Amino acid sequence: MSELPRLIPGKAEFKGPGSRMARGILRLAGWTLHYDGLAAGQGVIMVYPHTSNWDFILGVMIKWAFGIEARWWGKDSLFKVPLLGPWARGIGGIPVDRANASGLVGNTAAQMVAAREKGELFWLAVAPEGTRSLVSGWRSGSYHVAVQAGAPVGLAYFDFATKTVGLTDFVELSGDPEKDFALFAKVLAPYRGKRPELAAPVRLKT
Repeated sequence: MSELPRLIPGKAEFKGPGSRMARGILRLAGWTLHYDGLAAGQGVIMVYPHTSNWDFILGVMIKWAFGIEARWWGKDSLFKVPLLGPWARGIGGIPVDRANASGLVGNTAAQMVAAREKGELFWLAVAPEGTRSLVSGWRSGSYHVAVQAGAPVGLAYFDFATKTVGLTDFVELSGDPEKDFALFAKVLAPYRGKRPELAAPVRLKT
């Protein structure tokens, strides 16, 4: 890995056609979309800030609008709800028992590496705050997946202040959390969630 993290661009070769209907709905609702493609075939998308129930709905619409075949971690209780559970799995959801999540990071990183070796796409999308409530920082799991897999991190944002959503900044990690999160914080500083007072600082949770 490089000594310092650096920003890398999205690439047209990793940009799917997406859903015209989803893009149309978002634009009718007043949202402006920014996306040029993913930076590689594998990586982690960190979505920030996460302060409202609307973030999940918006996130699913953006996933369809951008045409990103991303997996995502969700509380296992969500997947036990009739109809909702199968639907969540169908759009890439992976149930996580937070009380017994041992091996999740290593297994996900190994799947990402295996996908790279096979030339397959594998992106994990995560809201690293882990909750809509105010917390002291981000959960570390998704960051360590990217580090272990040697994969880039995409910084996706929901800016309710300007009704703008985007995924244009990708980071080639250094593996040093202090350096990497300093760059994350610089990129994400302008964006405000629906309830900005609940946005966690961009740093690892203490």
